[in-house]
Amino acid sequence: MSIYGPYEQILSNILSLTTDRIKELNQQTVQDKQPKLYEHLIARVKTSESMAEKCQRKGYPVSTESALRKCRDAVGIRIVCNFIDDIDRCLCQLRQADWCEVIKEKDYITNAKPNGYRSYHVIIDEKVPYQDIEGNNPGHFYVEIQLRTIAMDSWASLEHEMKYKHNIKNPERIGRELKRCADQLASCDVQMQTIRQLINSSEEGE
Repeated sequence: MSIYGPYEQILSNILSLTTDRIKELNQQTVQDKQPKLYEHLIARVKTSESMAEKCQRKGYPVSTESALRKCRDAVGIRIVCNFIDDIDRCLCQLRQADWCEVIKEKDYITNAKPNGYRSYHVIIDEKVPYQDIEGNNPGHFYVEIQLRTIAMDSWASLEHEMKYKHNIKNPERIGRELKRCADQLASCDVQMQTIRQLINSSEEGE
């Protein structure tokens, strides 16, 4: 039986709803003659097995309440942007949205993890037209949103793949190379941002 119990389908509905709401923010931005907010979205509901394992790892009861309230990433969306400042623009839109409240932020772009991982994580408390576990309707559900550039996302995908290869020789060296690659990609992100700003300044001066 799913750890999500009767909320499994609701979580899928929330995933679609939240994705549509983010797409609407992007569409409105483009209609306002501004650059698009992001390149693409990746969305998922954490599998029941993965959520149960997380609850056990965290020392929480393996229950629907733990999955929906103690853990806040049952629903997850990754926003992949072209430029670093697009991440800031997305964050601004989320903070101003009337359908959610940003309740937690972790900036792994300014403060990268020791292995080189970079991303910006937020948890939103989203108002949805479904009854929540406390019986509220409209209900409130948590959604984790990760924001990255294309370069950050490419690196994270490769690093994630490496975690599941247990027969790798010289893992320490590979870790060092991945860290070096992450730093180089971060430098490229900054350079691309600078080029974009130069192009925008040139257009404004015409």
